[in-house]
Amino acid sequence: MPRDGTFTGLALDDELKKRDADPWCGVQVIDLRSGDIVEWLRFEDGVTELYDVAVIPGVRNPGALAPSAPELSRIITIDAGGEGLRL
Repeated sequence: MPRDGTFTGLALDDELKKRDADPWCGVQVIDLRSGDIVEWLRFEDGVTELYDVAVIPGVRNPGALAPSAPELSRIITIDAGGEGLRL
C-alpha cells in the first residue's frame, strides 16, 4: 500500500489510478523465471505496512504466534551464555 504522506508521486499511485484499483497490504511470491505470481498472502485488517520479509532456508511450514499467545512461553528457548534458558 502507498505510504500516505511519506512517499508520494510514485509510479504506484499512477498505476492504481489507471487500473481503478484499491491498494492492499500483502506478500506475493514471484517465479523469477516466468514473472508469474505463484502464491500470495493478503492482510485484510489491522496490517497496513510490512517492514521486512525474509526467506528461511529449509523451512517448509513455518508458524507464527501472537506475542500474547500462551504457547509462546512453552516453545521459546534463549541461549544464556551457553546455558539454555527456557521461558
